[in-house]
Amino acid sequence: MRIASVGQAVFATTMISLGIVGLLYPDFVPVWNPVPASLPAHQLLIYLSAVISLITGIGLLLKRKAAMAASILLVTLLLWLLLFRLPNFFHAPLFEACWSVFPLIVVVAASLVLYVRLAADWEREHLGFISSKNGTRIARVLYAFSLIFFGAAHFIDLKDTLTLIPHWLPDHLFWAYFTGCAFVAAGIAVLIGYCARLAAALSTLQIGLFLLLVWIPIVATGSKVPFQWSETILNAVLLAGAWMIAILTGTRLGSLPTSDHSDVSSAIPGTNFSGIRGSSTPGIACLVS
Repeated sequence: MRIASVGQAVFATTMISLGIVGLLYPDFVPVWNPVPASLPAHQLLIYLSAVISLITGIGLLLKRKAAMAASILLVTLLLWLLLFRLPNFFHAPLFEACWSVFPLIVVVAASLVLYVRLAADWEREHLGFISSKNGTRIARVLYAFSLIFFGAAHFIDLKDTLTLIPHWLPDHLFWAYFTGCAFVAAGIAVLIGYCARLAAALSTLQIGLFLLLVWIPIVATGSKVPFQWSETILNAVLLAGAWMIAILTGTRLGSLPTSDHSDVSSAIPGTNFSGIRGSSTPGIACLVS
């Protein structure tokens, strides 16, 4: 096994960074937080999540440990989603509940496509429902719905979206609507498999531009606001996750190296593009509110 791409290395490095931040600032790290304060082992779980991020991130960089690291990370994220996010989904206000779930779902989807790529022969034989093309389909659907929510958030929380648009850009309202529509369009394209890889790549670019144009300038001014630093780290994690998904899902997945295993290009039916024509999402601007 080997690191398939720069994307995998970036994803691994992001997990390592997330682990370090979690150990240094346990009440601050995004993705894993918040952990319900009512749990008896609240503080222990926060540190545990940081350690898992750190260890699995390092493992993803090691040729012989990458598959195990991907498995551990995926299982942990799924448990976190099921135990600490979804139960609250039905009790919190809808927008707040969605915002606590969908960023984590992006990381779950990225971990899933990485697990599919690195899965051993035994896993492909006995866990084929998740370690083969089905796993890739699930990851694609999860990521698609996350993109649709990110786009919808621009309209639901328009006021906050407008405040995040760089002041030097003209017509803030246009960019808020434009980038929201772009995310929704990308999500639909990924969901139905129409120019899916292009849509995933453009959505990754949007997330990256938001990090570059919004959050990095904010924290570079010396901001000490925890929320701003948390959102910056979260945006970086989303970028790494989206990058992995754009590389390993979409079109002709089997043309990518799949560890020591056979082709899995049938992962997404109807997306076998020898040359990508057209665009499934308008523009390249990004705003994740």
